[in-house]
Amino acid sequence: MKLSFLKYKTNAHLRRNKAERISLPYKQAMNIGIIFSVEDKAKHDLVKDFIRHLEHDGKHVKVMSFLPRHKDNYEFMFDFFTERDLSFWGNITSSSATSFADTPFDFLFYIDTTPNPLILNLVAQSKARCRIGKFWEQGMDFFEMMIESGNGVKSLIDEMYKYTRALK
Repeated sequence: MKLSFLKYKTNAHLRRNKAERISLPYKQAMNIGIIFSVEDKAKHDLVKDFIRHLEHDGKHVKVMSFLPRHKDNYEFMFDFFTERDLSFWGNITSSSATSFADTPFDFLFYIDTTPNPLILNLVAQSKARCRIGKFWEQGMDFFEMMIESGNGVKSLIDEMYKYTRALK
């Protein structure tokens, strides 16, 4: 039942969100958001490497992760939210997650190879100027830039980095 309400809320956020959507040149972008689902240590390490690349380029990076049941929160480096932060009515109640969605990032990277409905709710609420995620048919309303990548998380991150750096 919660997920039905969540889907309704997500669609409402997509309709009502009037944030300015533009793609800045990569060199001008300063504030970067990364959101992802915790899966395993390898993905965690790939996200950390991506953050290091962005910070080396002079970007300020803020990260939010979704922690599924029975998964480890490696190193407790990132803010996170869980299914327990979803109310009966489909609202995400985590203050750190809603604050993340309200942040006007220049780029927001969604690093999952399959869509997660809780994260998509935050992406729909996001005030980010340019939201970037993996391509899938129903994702057109969620992202300004979608990356076609079928070779896992590392390939997705590499392609996201490559194409955003090419923005002039």
